[in-house]
Amino acid sequence: MSTTIEEKIRNLEDEIRETPKNKSTERHIGFLKAKMAKLRRKQIDFQLSSKGSTGYGFDIRRTGDGTVVLLGFPSTGKSTLISKITSKESKIGAYDFTTTAAIPGILAHKGTKVQIIDLPGIIEGAHIGKGRGKEILAVARAADMILLLLESKPLALKIIDTYNIIIEELGKVAIRPDKKKPFIKISKTERGGISISTLKALSHMSEKTFASIMREYKISNAQVTVRSDPTIDDLIDILEGNRTYPKLLVVINKTDLLSRKELKNLKKIFQDAVYISALSGKNLSNLKDIIIDKLELIQIYLKKQGEKTDFEEPLIITRYSTIKDVCAKIHRKFEKEFRYAVISGKSAKHPNQRVGLDHVIKEGDVITIITKKF
Repeated sequence: MSTTIEEKIRNLEDEIRETPKNKSTERHIGFLKAKMAKLRRKQIDFQLSSKGSTGYGFDIRRTGDGTVVLLGFPSTGKSTLISKITSKESKIGAYDFTTTAAIPGILAHKGTKVQIIDLPGIIEGAHIGKGRGKEILAVARAADMILLLLESKPLALKIIDTYNIIIEELGKVAIRPDKKKPFIKISKTERGGISISTLKALSHMSEKTFASIMREYKISNAQVTVRSDPTIDDLIDILEGNRTYPKLLVVINKTDLLSRKELKNLKKIFQDAVYISALSGKNLSNLKDIIIDKLELIQIYLKKQGEKTDFEEPLIITRYSTIKDVCAKIHRKFEKEFRYAVISGKSAKHPNQRVGLDHVIKEGDVITIITKKF
């Protein structure tokens, strides 16, 4: 099944590549991309639902304040890195494919506990199951952040090529690393066709193309609110609904093997990367800081009704979370039985403000959840 789908996808990719890009072909390209996205969805569903897609050694329970996966080609030093920055000793060897299962560890830093998962080396073709690729990518789909570990020393492939291969493999299973989810709200209606409301003119496609792509997804009547300037791919991502948007941190290992000139040239290519040596420990303290900062973890405080605030054990949650997210973090029953919340702090207009589930919290807020009485 997957082979047939892969061939159809390749044919569509070829047709898109060969089609001139202009206003007259815009709708046709949109149609081809929508068709290709549907095939990729079938491929993902098949791969991730197949027997063994969460096989032995890959069924990892999420824990801690966030989850980061270590992803990279074989023998880039992932096992050495996780053994240096977490409480978990990962098997280490100077040969390819040392790690054969997902190995979790906990990074305790700045008052937070972040789960770090060392995954086996990824290879080209992972999205169709090569090298246990479907298990690796299934774990990556559930992560809050992907730490992409690249090796600085000369390889058969250039470092930029290895980066592009991994990003492409992630993209083929609907993972959009370090990309913001486009704000496109679609409210289906009984009649009236497709009405599109935008904050500014669409620059990547016309409203006709926008509407025609929606109709490819059997949406003929809807009120659409767009607060971004989406591309055709962005719109298809929203319509598909299975995309994940983890943060991305590029880390380049074994930099102690480089000359100053080589390191300078590498920094021109990867300007935002973190440069380390996992073996010697070079820059690992800074890496820990960056992991926490990149995850955008904040501390808030819970206060039970009629009691003092618990300042000893703050709740760690991601920036821009809502009261609904806080309820889910505590226990799922809190959202189900929620009446209102009382909040004091930076996000409140005044002390002890009453707010609902959609209220966005800020660092240091003090929150009391009031539930229904039975």
